[in-house]
Amino acid sequence: MKLFTRRELAVALISVLGTCCAFALADQKPALLGWAVYNWNSIPVTKTDVGEARQFFRAPTATLDQLEVHATTLEPGKQSHPPHKHASEEVIIVDQGTVEAFGGGKWTRVGPGSVIFDASNTLHAIRNAGDGPATYHVVSFITPVTKQLEQEAKP
Repeated sequence: MKLFTRRELAVALISVLGTCCAFALADQKPALLGWAVYNWNSIPVTKTDVGEARQFFRAPTATLDQLEVHATTLEPGKQSHPPHKHASEEVIIVDQGTVEAFGGGKWTRVGPGSVIFDASNTLHAIRNAGDGPATYHVVSFITPVTKQLEQEAKP
């Protein structure tokens, strides 16, 4: 008595291999970010409702779960988003223009070369306070502790 035809066995084998490959791909972690140079002029520009954005990278590194760098250009009088908070920390470096950064319950006006640090789970925001475009770079990082802080911050 024949249990399975060759065709049925082939289909079953292909199904099992496909499932195994899907699980293997799902378990793969993104490649670690290594040494690199990112030329401003080669980063694609995305138009937004308040200006434009450039995403340089977002990936794990040898010591961080994620390191992200992006740049935002705000049109005069525009704000990237209302004050908000999150577990990850950010460093913002003002490249051009005048911005007002919200933190500690107040707005502070700064210009090119200024650095803003948004601590974990603190209310923060940024807006263009000048007459021309304002561009700033955001360096955001997630560590193994970030997820723990997210859980602690939930009401």
